[in-house]
Amino acid sequence: MIVVTAWTSVVSKAKVFKSGAITSINVLIWYYILNIFVNDINNWKLLVLYAAGCSVGTMLTTYFFQVQKKKARAVKKLKSVKKVYGHSNEGATV
Repeated sequence: MIVVTAWTSVVSKAKVFKSGAITSINVLIWYYILNIFVNDINNWKLLVLYAAGCSVGTMLTTYFFQVQKKKARAVKKLKSVKKVYGHSNEGATV
């Protein structure tokens, strides 16, 4: 589900090339997964494990994108504060 979550992110940002590339990867993965399920259709444990993996992958990827977004907002806010007050800490030693 990492692939699907990444796909959703790039599509919502209208990144045409990236969304196309991720879609191709997603189709190949689904082809492989469907082949496994069809060949072992009675293995419900495999399905449950796959569903759990998809859930965890989605949660972790969503959290990662959320953290990235918060970091970007914090950097943008810090830059705007520096611009307003006209000073920078570049070259300062700690």
